[in-house]
Amino acid sequence: MKKALVNGTVYSDGEVKNNLIVVCEAGEIISLPSEIPADAELVDLQGSNLAPGLIDIQLNGGEELYFSQDPDTIALQDMYDSSLKYGATHMLPCLISSPKEKILQAIEAVRIFKSKNSAVIGMHLEGPFLNPSKRGAHSAAIIRKPTNAELEEIIRYGKDTIKLITIAPEMFTDVQLDMLLESDIIVSAGHSDMNYEQAQYYFNKGIHLVTHLFNAMTQMGHREPGIVGAVFNNDDVYAPIILDGAHCHYGAAKIAYKIKKEKLLLLSDAAFLGRKKQQFDSPLLNAQLVDGFYRNKEGNLAGAAISMIEAVKNAVEHVDIPLAEAIQMATTNVSRALRMEDRLGKIAVGYPASFITFNDDFSACKTLVL
Repeated sequence: MKKALVNGTVYSDGEVKNNLIVVCEAGEIISLPSEIPADAELVDLQGSNLAPGLIDIQLNGGEELYFSQDPDTIALQDMYDSSLKYGATHMLPCLISSPKEKILQAIEAVRIFKSKNSAVIGMHLEGPFLNPSKRGAHSAAIIRKPTNAELEEIIRYGKDTIKLITIAPEMFTDVQLDMLLESDIIVSAGHSDMNYEQAQYYFNKGIHLVTHLFNAMTQMGHREPGIVGAVFNNDDVYAPIILDGAHCHYGAAKIAYKIKKEKLLLLSDAAFLGRKKQQFDSPLLNAQLVDGFYRNKEGNLAGAAISMIEAVKNAVEHVDIPLAEAIQMATTNVSRALRMEDRLGKIAVGYPASFITFNDDFSACKTLVL
């Protein structure tokens, strides 16, 4: 049955519209009419804000399960259910650096889940082809240089499932990098020790995305601008950022916003959502919740704890980003970076009937999937 969403303030693609009528049927937005259709059931938003469901391109776990520990459909269900509680209706479950067998297992789990639930738009494979000097919380014993054979197997098995892969480009030969760039998998540079010239070289070769700006990459200095400087000086590169106040200073985020604007994205990189998991120990990750942040035994950050709606809230309250743009950073900008802007991230005809509603202080947020 048709449903008409009315009496809300609509945020979509950087614009704000009052009293827009959004008509949905069978999981899709079918019209934005000037009058309410007579055969539509009314959904009164009661003055709330309405936006497209947020898109999380780097989610490591749900409230209870960690995907890299349990790469199966049970963990994916936990991640999906948990995401809906915190504003995200679409996600890329993230597998951190793992043995090849576990990578293939995760690909199969995502393939199965994705075939039944379009909220999972693919998988983010973060590693294992990273620079050991920038490994962060990734296991030094698992990080490795790529071989042609392993790359070919991952691409062949995961080409329709892996949406995004994080690599340190300097660990690749040109032939190996071309193998990835010529596939349908989007390549992101991260956990990398590249200098400025190297970064620009790889950006010009076709990498248009980095993984969690400022974290696990070379920083900007006046004599060596590093990856951060290369990102700031290249208009084609998208930059996701973790806005939790720990992974990067809000002052640094303000600088990034002024430079990158519509190329700046929000993501969670949450180890777990909801801060219900107090401690987690596995061969891949040991983490303890300390003052609202996950840290490993050495005291280093081991994944974030924020949700996507918290990221939006922090963007508005701590980085002084207008709400319409903050929503855009978690929806339209993300879909553009993923080359999915023609079907995801907007309130427009033909797009999913997946939304978030929230009030002005973000104290009441819920997802609405019709």
